[in-house]
Amino acid sequence: QVQLVESGGGLVQPGGSLKLSCAVSGFTLDNYNIGWFRQAPGKEREGIAYITTSDGNTYYRNSVEGRFTVSADNAKNMVSLQMNSLKPEDTAIYYCARRARGLDYYSWYSGRGFDHWGPGTQVTVSS
Repeated sequence: QVQLVESGGGLVQPGGSLKLSCAVSGFTLDNYNIGWFRQAPGKEREGIAYITTSDGNTYYRNSVEGRFTVSADNAKNMVSLQMNSLKPEDTAIYYCARRARGLDYYSWYSGRGFDHWGPGTQVTVSS
């Protein structure tokens, strides 16, 4: 069945780097786009990055632009999120989710149209 599983979270110092991975199964990445979201305690879930896997185009929310990079290896069924220059406010549970092609008239950062989500991985940025 359809599964998305995040990995790579952990504790990192401010200014450090961390790479998250989203391993998918039960579907082909070429037919679904992948979004990265995060949720901190007491805050709403927010979209942070998005990749259209057929062409590799990427999109970011303003607060992570220039620091985070999302990429996809369709052959390996893997999507990565490289996070650099991490800040304490990046502390959150990070999720990946899939959205079918043809739903891109919805804003990706809204979370609308994403039908399967991973369980999340914790990222803590602290000295």
